[in-house]
Amino acid sequence: MRITTPRLTMRSILEEDRTLFFDLHSDHRVIERCFDPMDEQAIEEKFAGRVLPWELTSGDWLSLVIIENETGNKVGITGFKYENNIAELGYLLLPKFYGHGYCSETLTELLNWAYETHKISDFKAVVTEGNVASESVLKKCNFILDEIIPQNYQIGGCYFDDHVYIKKHTL
Repeated sequence: MRITTPRLTMRSILEEDRTLFFDLHSDHRVIERCFDPMDEQAIEEKFAGRVLPWELTSGDWLSLVIIENETGNKVGITGFKYENNIAELGYLLLPKFYGHGYCSETLTELLNWAYETHKISDFKAVVTEGNVASESVLKKCNFILDEIIPQNYQIGGCYFDDHVYIKKHTL
């Protein structure tokens, strides 16, 4: 599977992307507002679940590697999990690619692909309070803040509100 934008390509995650996956899940700058650090075994188990063949109704994550077209550099991962007629989105980028607009570019194209290919029109993303960059990406992509769930998620022993964003997609 391949989805392209003028600057980027998204393709299914492969065994060869293990290093990227581990880097994204162990860099404190990436995970600090997403989840607690995981040990190598937990990351490996998560990776093993992401490289399985994906089907819309599987309840598993569609995981796509984001690659710069010009350089071939791997930028990060994006994707969604489809349950109860809603696609929950997620994305992680390597810090050296922050600020290039890659998240909003790939998210826009991913939503278009999901709508055109699978007729998915309802999307959500859950962002931990304080993850300003992710909230900015979602707002750029016309998501709206639907709900704040107080003290719903724990990172580093501290509780944070979850901000639930939604979007009804149409072309």
